[in-house]
This record gives sequence, C-alpha cells and structure tokens, in this order.
Amino acid sequence: MGLQVWTEDEGGPYQAIPHAGRSWQPAGAPARQPHEYIRGGTINQLTLFRPATGEARAEPVERATNEVLHRWLKRELTAILEGCPPAPTIPAPGRRWADWDRREGAHLLDEQFPAPRLLLIWDNLKGHLTPQMVRWCWERGIIPLYTPLGGSWLNMTESLQRIIEGRALQGQHPEDVETMMDWFRAAIRGWNRHPTPFIWGGKRHARRDRAYARRHRLGGSGATTGITIRRRCRSVALHHRLSIANGFGK
Repeated sequence: MGLQVWTEDEGGPYQAIPHAGRSWQPAGAPARQPHEYIRGGTINQLTLFRPATGEARAEPVERATNEVLHRWLKRELTAILEGCPPAPTIPAPGRRWADWDRREGAHLLDEQFPAPRLLLIWDNLKGHLTPQMVRWCWERGIIPLYTPLGGSWLNMTESLQRIIEGRALQGQHPEDVETMMDWFRAAIRGWNRHPTPFIWGGKRHARRDRAYARRHRLGGSGATTGITIRRRCRSVALHHRLSIANGFGK
C-alpha cells in the first residue's frame, strides 16, 4: 500500500559488568573475570527497525526517559519521512486513517490530518501514549500501532536488540558506560553494512505451515487436497480397457 513499516523499542538496561560468551584469547592465556563486583553503570538503547529492508536506526543512551525518547524519535522519524514517497492526493484503500483506527469518529482524522505515510509499531507503554507525541505523529502522517499488553514478542525490534547486544557485549567486560556505548554504536554500524530483512514467522504462520503439511500436493499445478486421491488398481484399469475394446464402454 506504499506505507513504510517501522518498529520501535527501548532495550536494556545493559550493565557494565563481565558478560558471558565466547571471546578470542591468546593460546595459554584464557580470559579471567575480576573477583570484585564493581558496577560501572547502565545504558539503554533506543532502536527503530524496518523489517522489510533490515535497516536500523539506534542510539545508546544513559537514560531512556520520555523526554530523551521523544526528542530522539522526532529527529529520526523526520529523517525517515524525508525518504518516504509523498502521500497520494486521492487516498487509496489503506491510505486512510479510518482503515487503521476502528474507534468511533476515526473518519474525522482524515479531515484533520494528512494522509498516512508510515506505520510505527511499538509497545503499549504510557510514554508511547502521551497525547503530545501521538498528535505529533498524526500531524506528519505517522500511524502509531500498539502491540497488546504482554505481547512484546510481536515487535521485531526485540529480536534485533538481542542480536546487537550479543555482538557488542558477548564475552566482553566493559569497565564504564562510555566504552559500552561505543561498542553498541560499532555493532549498529556493522549491522547496517549488511542488513538482514526479517520475515514474520509468528504463531499464525506456524499454523499455516502445519495445515499445509497435512495437505496432499497434486502434480501439474500448485493445487492440494485435504484427502488422498485413490489411484485405480491395475486390474480395474485393464478391465476398463478390455471393455472399451469389446464395445461395451467408451
């Protein structure tokens, strides 16, 4: 429908402590963990992810308050909108606010705000429901879509953040916040050099796969049947041919 889909999430907190995992060490000099437990601080990661292309926009921060999050989101979303195609003059199906908002009076949004240009999927948190932030999105044609409570697994950014965390911290011991933030930025740059698109594979997709596995494929096309089609035995086919030869059938 010409709409870009982006997902957003805040990862963390990540601690500046030794992290388990594999690491490269010289032969005969294995990695050793410090015996003191010293807290070097924590960071969070603000992430925007586009599953269709694998592009990621992320920034490690010391605090992920609403003020910090909203300021970063406005800057990044504005840059994304500059690369989006303009909204159509005549809204097509899927490019109207009423197509996405089922609440009563949603059709009034089409009269007050420009046509949608981008879908933003994020968690159903109070900070994401702030009226000022929601209206800012509406005024720029951004449709906020909220995952259900307890449904964070529906947000693909969760998977990306796990990958970035592993690349940045696995088997490492960041001693301070600045070092950890540099590692996260380097991991994001490395990801964007070779981004990987994500394909949805949730429970509904798994159910379709199981249903398709129970079907029986037919040769000559992509058709399937729910039951096995019996093949005529050789004796029946031979009897049929003999009947035709003797003039008893066609």
